[in-house]
Amino acid sequence: MARRQMSKRRFHRFGKKRYCYFCDNPNVKIDYKNIELMRKYMSDRGKIVAKRISGTCNKHQRRIAKEIKRARFIALVPFTVQTYR
Repeated sequence: MARRQMSKRRFHRFGKKRYCYFCDNPNVKIDYKNIELMRKYMSDRGKIVAKRISGTCNKHQRRIAKEIKRARFIALVPFTVQTYR
């Protein structure tokens, strides 16, 4: 009985509300040639950052992922970063 009551509790994490940068600034275009913008949405290892972390909406997250993959194929952005041990 005690387990059931504990599982119903919900813990809310309060933090800064994330917003989509591209919805707020419609004049900023997502383009594979804009390397600085692409790097903002990539981790230090070269992975695409998740939407819940970056704060972008579904529409723009899909577009960012598509453009990063395009930039990788043309070799403007590396697929992975070499790490030395």
